[in-house]
Amino acid sequence: MIITRAPFRISFAGGGSDLPVFYKKHGGCALVTSINRYVYIEIHPYFNEDRIQLKYSQTENVGSADEVKHKIFREVIKQFNLMGVEISCTADIPAGTGLGSSSAFSAALLKAVYAYKNQYCSNANIAAEACELEIKRLKSPIGKQDQYASVFGGLNFIRFNPDDTVVVEPIVLDRQLKNTLGNRLYLYYTGKMRDANDILDDQQKSISADPQKERKLIEMTNIAEKMKIALEKSDLSDFGKYLHEGWMLKKGISTLISNGDIDDLYQKGLSAGASGGKLLGAGGGGFLLFYVDDARKEEFVRGMALIKNIKRLDVALEQNGLQVVHHDQG
Repeated sequence: MIITRAPFRISFAGGGSDLPVFYKKHGGCALVTSINRYVYIEIHPYFNEDRIQLKYSQTENVGSADEVKHKIFREVIKQFNLMGVEISCTADIPAGTGLGSSSAFSAALLKAVYAYKNQYCSNANIAAEACELEIKRLKSPIGKQDQYASVFGGLNFIRFNPDDTVVVEPIVLDRQLKNTLGNRLYLYYTGKMRDANDILDDQQKSISADPQKERKLIEMTNIAEKMKIALEKSDLSDFGKYLHEGWMLKKGISTLISNGDIDDLYQKGLSAGASGGKLLGAGGGGFLLFYVDDARKEEFVRGMALIKNIKRLDVALEQNGLQVVHHDQG
């Protein structure tokens, strides 16, 4: 049996600039960190050698790859010509919540199958393959941020170059600053799940059609650069402000990114004491992230506790990225 795990991620700034409609023209960048919530893939030989068994939110037992309903499973099974295997997926957080779950799943699945086949593939190549799988083969209108964030792990500044290359620049914080940053982040689940593809498709169309929205995204990448420089100087004084500015810009790119309920929850977070924040992921639902200075933490937590139908998720910053956590093939 082989078990792999890939972390979910929080994107602080620059999300959307990893879409090809933008980075092929301007180049893109994002400031992103992995967190200690994971998707796990387990793979081992199946008793019925002429069948494939898959377990995720559903169970599939099929006689060929073409019968598989789950599109990512289906493509990877075809790619590696798998048969007589059982593959299971378990995740700490549901899909559709803005934490990069589909790309973490793709990376963990590829890592597991390579290990099962006793084939070496570097994490950099797995990140690139996960992008190829989702963007080119499955035609998902997504970017490259999530795959690289999950595979490499840690706090990174990721550049998306016009020639399709990706550069991951780790940001190394001393232990005290890293703990301070992690302790000032608060995640609240809005209770709404969504399909990111429709939102991202609309976002790409908006960027292509409207120069003003393209300029908003350029400003968002400038904010990501400013946050990177500040972190490298061990300066968190404007972190919340930068998050807020980025979120205000992002909302203006597509009408599908936010809505009245999300805007109301975000404003309540600011009123409770957060200095800034954003909705994670493509938009429409999922998790709201807030940054709260130390002096206002107790006030903030009390205020948010009064809001009904939201769930707080405690997380910590993660460093390890994609890993094989168990390997026992006998």
